[in-house]
Amino acid sequence: MRTAVRVTAAAVLAATLAAATACAAGPEGGAPAGAVVPASPAPASPARVPAALSFTGKTLDGTAFDAAALAGRPVVLWFWAPWCATCASQAWTVAEIAPTYRDTVPIVGVAGLGEQKAMKSFVTEFDLGGTTQIDDRAGALWRRFKVAEQSTFVVLDRTGRVVHQGFLDGEALTRQVETLARG
Repeated sequence: MRTAVRVTAAAVLAATLAAATACAAGPEGGAPAGAVVPASPAPASPARVPAALSFTGKTLDGTAFDAAALAGRPVVLWFWAPWCATCASQAWTVAEIAPTYRDTVPIVGVAGLGEQKAMKSFVTEFDLGGTTQIDDRAGALWRRFKVAEQSTFVVLDRTGRVVHQGFLDGEALTRQVETLARG
């Protein structure tokens, strides 16, 4: 019994030290604000990280984002611009369904083609604050996924395979997310 407690305590201590060391390392390579960079190798996890989710970046509120955390689940990437009328009409649907499917089919906004202030105003206006919004002013993710126009949805299945790329109206987006959530 004491041996098991010591082994568990040692494992917890080792994990804590490893996490503290990783946090102290800081961002890699001094990437500019809003830049999306390839993710460093993820620690061993139950889900293999597909190439499509091997990137990191910053959200509009400045929080670090690592797409590898989404591995093993279907994901919807929504490429939008703050001045886009189509994006505005889709924002209402995203705001409505994203909280329901947050843990099963995360919807991640990829904001581009605009100024950060306008992007933040768009998020506030359409009540998207509870949905992750990546700041992609540099266009790295837009290029990575070959997105040529807003509003584009890139839908990935749980293996990271693109199962849809293009326009979705509110009803089609809802159906797509419901289908992915069912498995």
